[in-house]
Amino acid sequence: MRKIKTASGITLHYQDRGKKSQPTIVLIVGLGAHMTVWPDELYFGLVENGFRVIRFDNRDVGLYSQFDSYGKPNLLKTWLGRKLPLRNSLLYTLEDMANDVIELMSALKIKKAHLVGASMGGMIAQIIAAKYKKKVLSLTSIMSTSSYPEVSKSNLKVMLKLAKRPSSHNKEAAIRYNVKLNQLIGSPAYPIDEATLHQQATAAVERHYSPAAFQRQLAAITAAGCRRQLVKKIKAPTLVIHGSRDPIIPLCAGVDTANKIKKAKLKVVDGMGHDFPPIP
Repeated sequence: MRKIKTASGITLHYQDRGKKSQPTIVLIVGLGAHMTVWPDELYFGLVENGFRVIRFDNRDVGLYSQFDSYGKPNLLKTWLGRKLPLRNSLLYTLEDMANDVIELMSALKIKKAHLVGASMGGMIAQIIAAKYKKKVLSLTSIMSTSSYPEVSKSNLKVMLKLAKRPSSHNKEAAIRYNVKLNQLIGSPAYPIDEATLHQQATAAVERHYSPAAFQRQLAAITAAGCRRQLVKKIKAPTLVIHGSRDPIIPLCAGVDTANKIKKAKLKVVDGMGHDFPPIP
């Protein structure tokens, strides 16, 4: 695993496996997640199938380039700022995070890549595919949306849980929180046992844990404009993958995204929630 400083001065921690002569896949992870959330079985399986595969920590989460000195954003003000002419002190946007990917590719001398984004990573990948067409070989958008993430009666419980992350000073509370959250958002048809969830949560918290960073990324999502018109500009072959039991971003959001992108294919995974089901 390595780190690199982009042209914008953002330091990103990344992993690069596979021959440089092979087609490249860039994996873009979701809200508050480390690059290690991508299952090793998937990551190394893609490498074994003849791809060069890059996974990395988004800005503000992971090992490098933290923004903790900026504190927590006001999420209510950010949400209201979409609807009212309020002054917004947003630290960075999804467009900035999309630019991080472009600059990472440039630094690694990758001219074109297959983009695979999950949740917030899917939003970032959609922006790149629409605005940097020549750099995208294909797009895979997983459990994501091209609209505003809406709070509804069905996902309110999970959204409230997301907002109540424990402080960074309490490691054990953070681990318990991660376990409970992943049980809430997990795939009913592909359950992960609590011992495995505890092991994964411990590894993530010990690697780095910052509730404020999570909220800053959430603010970037909250402030993002609707991309329904933007994604119509995507020309790359597109696959939209969504779970039938996603408790955060409902299946209809994935269906809508696929309908907005010309010739996009939709794959609905029955019983999948808002996580990566175990690979048999």
